Amino acid sequence: MRVAKLFVLAVFLMIALTVAPAAAKDTIKVGAILGVTGPASFLGAPEAKTLEMLVDDINKKGGVKGKKIELIIKDSSASPEKAISFAKQLIEEDKVFAIIGPSTSGETMKIKNIAEEGKTILLSCAAAEVIVNPVAKYVFKTPQKDSDAVIKIFQQMKKMGITKIGVLSSNTGFGKAGKEQIEKLAPEHGITILVNEVYDKAASDLTAEVTKLKAGNVQALLNWSIEPAQSIVIKNARQIGLDVPIFQSHGFGNIQYVQAAGAAAEGVIFPAGRLLVVDELSKKDPQEAVLAKYKKDYETKFKEDASTFGGHAYDALMILVKAIENAGADKEKVRDAIENMKGFVGTGGVFNFSPEDHNGLDINSFEMLTVKNGKFSVLKK
Repeated sequence: MRVAKLFVLAVFLMIALTVAPAAAKDTIKVGAILGVTGPASFLGAPEAKTLEMLVDDINKKGGVKGKKIELIIKDSSASPEKAISFAKQLIEEDKVFAIIGPSTSGETMKIKNIAEEGKTILLSCAAAEVIVNPVAKYVFKTPQKDSDAVIKIFQQMKKMGITKIGVLSSNTGFGKAGKEQIEKLAPEHGITILVNEVYDKAASDLTAEVTKLKAGNVQALLNWSIEPAQSIVIKNARQIGLDVPIFQSHGFGNIQYVQAAGAAAEGVIFPAGRLLVVDELSKKDPQEAVLAKYKKDYETKFKEDASTFGGHAYDALMILVKAIENAGADKEKVRDAIENMKGFVGTGGVFNFSPEDHNGLDINSFEMLTVKNGKFSVLKK
C-alpha cells in the first residue's frame, strides 16, 4: 500500500515538473510598482485599476500571441526604498518580462539603474524628464515631458500678459525636476521669478508660502507638485486673498484634486493630455476613439472619473503589448520594437519613439485646460 502511494506521489511530481515549465512558457510576467496607497494614491490607485482591467480583458481574449499576462502589482506607497526592494524582487525572484511604473519620479530615478543592470524593460508612469534624459537603454516613460509642460504654461502666460510670477514646488523628484525646468526656461520666455519656494510634500497648511507670494506682488502663481498638497496651495492662496491666476503642472490631472480644493479651484489653468476633455474633441481627432473607449470602460467598471494617471498606465501596458505582438516574447526584440515604435495612439498623445527619445511625445500632446464649474474644460484661447 505504501509503495503504491509513493508511486502515485512520484507520478504527480513528474506531472508537476513537466506542467509547471509549460505553464510558465504560456504566460508573460509583467511587474508593476505603483503608489496604490499613501501620498501618491491619486496616481497609483487609478494606475493599478487600469492595469487590472486591461490585463483581465486581454487574457479573456486569449492573451498576447497566445500567452496570458500574469500581472504582479507591488504597492510602494510612493516610497523610494520600497520601490528599490520591489524592483530587485521583480527582476531577480519573479523574473518579470517588464516593469510598469513607478508612479512617481523620485521612485523611478531610484530604480532606473536597477532596470538597466537587470536588462529589464521599465515603462515609467512618472513625468520628470530626467527619467529619459539622458537615455537609458531599457528605460522609457509615458507621461509628457515636464519641459514641454513648462513651455506650454509660459506660452499661455505670454498671451495673458503675465511676466512676473511666484513659484511653489514640492520636495519630491517631480517637484525638483519641474522647478529646474521652470528656472531654466523662464528667461527665454520673458518670465521673471519673483518668489521661489519649496514645501514639504506632506504639508497640510501652506499659508506662509502663499503669503510670501502675495507680498511679492506676483502676477501669477505656478505650483509644481503631484501630491494632495497642490489642492491646499489653491485653497490657502484664495483664503488670504491672493487673487491672481493659478497655474498647475500636468500633475493636476485628477478631478479629485479639484474636489479637494473646492470652489477655490475655479479658473485654475494647467496643461494635460486630451483624456480629461475627450467629450470636447472632434471625432476626427486621432486620439478620440482610444480616449473615449478607455474613459467609458474605466468609469463603467470603477464608478469614478478616469484620470490622466490611469492613462499613463494604459499607455505603458498597451505599448508593451503592441511591441510583443510585433516582435514576439523576446525581451531584447521587444525593447527594440518599443524604441522604434511610431504612430502609437495612446491616451497621452501619439507616441513616436526613437533611440534618442524614450518618451515619444512632443509639446502637441498637451492641451491647456482650466477648471470650469468644478469640471475640466479646454481653455478658450
